[in-house]
Amino acid sequence: MSMVIKPVQSKSDLSRFIKYPYSLYKGNKYWCPPMRMDEWNTLDKKKNPSFEFCEAKYFLAYKGNELVGRIAGIINFKSNERWNEKLVRFGWIDFIDDREVSKALIDTVTEWGKSKGMNGIHGPLGFSDMDNEGMLIKGFDELATMASIYNYPYYVDHMITLGFERAADWIQYEFKVPPIPEKIQRAAELVSKKYKLRLLHARKAKDFLPYAQKMWDTLNDAFDNLYGYTRLTKKQTDLYTKQYFPFINPDYVGMVLDEADDVVGFGVCLPSLTKALQKCNGKLFPFGWFHILRALKSNEIIDMYLNGVKPEYLSKGVVSIYYNAIHQGFLKNNVKYVVTNPQLEDNKGAILMWKNFDTARQHLTRRCWVKHFS
Repeated sequence: MSMVIKPVQSKSDLSRFIKYPYSLYKGNKYWCPPMRMDEWNTLDKKKNPSFEFCEAKYFLAYKGNELVGRIAGIINFKSNERWNEKLVRFGWIDFIDDREVSKALIDTVTEWGKSKGMNGIHGPLGFSDMDNEGMLIKGFDELATMASIYNYPYYVDHMITLGFERAADWIQYEFKVPPIPEKIQRAAELVSKKYKLRLLHARKAKDFLPYAQKMWDTLNDAFDNLYGYTRLTKKQTDLYTKQYFPFINPDYVGMVLDEADDVVGFGVCLPSLTKALQKCNGKLFPFGWFHILRALKSNEIIDMYLNGVKPEYLSKGVVSIYYNAIHQGFLKNNVKYVVTNPQLEDNKGAILMWKNFDTARQHLTRRCWVKHFS
């Protein structure tokens, strides 16, 4: 049966592109269906502010009349300039266990990248670091989070066969919620006093809004030297604030302020939405909202989403201040398990915190692959 790669050229094509993984992973109890509305907003050139400095093309793979794979090709010109490279990104990659299909998808993005002057390809990556990134290489029998990619084990063999090498790995930990370690409580008190820092006490989500842009500025500074990072623009941060801040629970957010009322460190967590999204298959309507709101209200699993510390405060224990506050929220709401956000394997400072927990286990690893054109 002959195979054809077709570019996404219409709204119906884009609909097929977005819907494909829902059939590929149907019945998989570990996959977290993405929220379909978010997928549309991210991939729509008119709605995603990343297109101010990105170019993208989407492709579908067919064998006969059967859809067997998809891939997005992305050129982030801002990132290439920042890192002095010419790499095309691949993302939103899914395919059946057929090497002809995976090769054709990668070859198509490779040729498109070459036509744009690129000399290599890496991924899975999105338009920005706020998009899911990294192919799962460990933890295929672990529950995925909404902020990360899940894929079948055979993907890894395909990438190796295609000649890709490791560019970077992200790791995640899961730990059972114990009493707050005394070491962290003590550190939070000492660091606050020494550097004249204070925790922002918020009763409602809207209390964080005046500090939202300061938080994003801190994130940009904290992540600036991490693999492939592109600083978020004001339009991007405004969009993310509008999309996500209404859902946050003050019990699971910690913001540390200095004497000038600037955010020097922060942590943002959300109740796990994986099981809720599985129940509604990523659809908000007609009943998806019910499952999601219920998960937000009562949940024994918490996912960490974002955290960062200003570079000048690194290694000064600021993380202990906001984590101490968030941990109190875990205990207050009877949280049993916490899953950390993906962190680069060589980001030792970020990972050091989890060494304080005897129950912590490193259970998920994701990889960004790279291949330079010959």
